[in-house]
Amino acid sequence: MDDPSTPPTGRTPDPEAGPDAELVCATCGATPAPGQQAAARLTWSRGSDGGRSRWTCDRCSREHLRSIEGKLDPAWW
Repeated sequence: MDDPSTPPTGRTPDPEAGPDAELVCATCGATPAPGQQAAARLTWSRGSDGGRSRWTCDRCSREHLRSIEGKLDPAWW
């Protein structure tokens, strides 16, 4: 039986995805207001780029929705 404390084979946990990781929008550099980290995790988009977490604020997510859904490289946005 698998040990629940170890990640699935071939995957390593992302330290930036933890609940204490600071959120910074990869597109515009915005950060949530103090005390709003938990709410931002519900409204911001999280993707992975080269095995690292990449957060996009709600404003940039709405602005670039078609590019995100089309899985375009962020360099194209």
